[in-house]
Amino acid sequence: MSGLTDEQKLLKDSVERFVGDEYEFNTRRKILSSDPGYLSKHWTQFADLGWLAAPFSQDDGGLGGTPVDIAIVADELGKGLYVGPFISAIITAGSLVATAGNDEQKKRWLSPLIAGEQLLSFGYAEPQARYDLANVTTSATPNDSGFKLSGHKAVVLFGSQADNIIVSARTSGEQRDHDGISLFVVPTDADGVRLRPYVNVDGHRACEMHMDNVNVPRESLLGAEGQAYPIIEYVADLTSLALCAEAVGCMQVLYEDTLAYLKEREQFGVKLSTFQALQHRMVDVYMSYEESRSITYAAADGFAQAEDIERKRLISITKAHIGKAGRHIGQEAVQLHGGMGMTDELRIGHYFKRLTTINTLFGDVAHHLKRYRQLEEAV
Repeated sequence: MSGLTDEQKLLKDSVERFVGDEYEFNTRRKILSSDPGYLSKHWTQFADLGWLAAPFSQDDGGLGGTPVDIAIVADELGKGLYVGPFISAIITAGSLVATAGNDEQKKRWLSPLIAGEQLLSFGYAEPQARYDLANVTTSATPNDSGFKLSGHKAVVLFGSQADNIIVSARTSGEQRDHDGISLFVVPTDADGVRLRPYVNVDGHRACEMHMDNVNVPRESLLGAEGQAYPIIEYVADLTSLALCAEAVGCMQVLYEDTLAYLKEREQFGVKLSTFQALQHRMVDVYMSYEESRSITYAAADGFAQAEDIERKRLISITKAHIGKAGRHIGQEAVQLHGGMGMTDELRIGHYFKRLTTINTLFGDVAHHLKRYRQLEEAV
């Protein structure tokens, strides 16, 4: 990849070495079959290598990394089909604390996260909300000691493995109002918290979170009361960027594996790669992959400098493109592998499952196309 600084090349090489040395596909299968679905020694290794600190400013104890640095790490982890809480804990939950938290809150929750000593997650999705970040029915009612929370959060990634879950809850306003949403840090072992863990189709762990009159102190409120929506939207865009980069890594492996298979497999005594129709299909796959890589890194490069509306447009058009390209590349890879593409033993299907899941996280193709049109009309 051209255009990277020397530091970014070193970062890329370090993640690539980890995937090659410690996350071979069969090793990954063994890790996924055990709890908690990832190795704690890998998480400690991530901390030692500085990957957990990369996205955060030096004032917050981080390395001052850029969105491009985030994309590089996610891209390389995507090639290895890494399953773990890097994006959900670091990019999403960690960025919420870094953006909304005060110095004391950052010391309490962000510093141990960066050190690999604690884990955070973000509970934002609700069963009725679809992809609307403002559609929040979870309530937070003030009381003498702080707030009382009640509600249901769905698909909390690595929530049952987390020490604390950051929860979006409504302190005022109607169900879909942007104003009136607040963020609270809720310990997973707090009275009134019930977690129902499960494994997603892509191997990532998640849980349903039910809160029944959960008391949290006022110090658990991140940022100003009722003004969390812009922060949530910003962090959702940053997370979407990381997911797009991870998808690009998955696409590269699908393209390379499929091309290698066609060069090796024979039909009627002839290599499949010599059939012109299959060559045309592989050219289309390659173009989809290269376009996805270009648009994702262009979005990463422009993310920090873009104004609010331009950033949202940039991410939505990128996420929509990645969703469509991921479906195209995944389907072609499975079909061109024939019946083998559907087997659990071959990694092709596992990459396709991850691409399918990425499309649904923080908005699918239809959602982001609609969002992009609405932003265009607002200009």
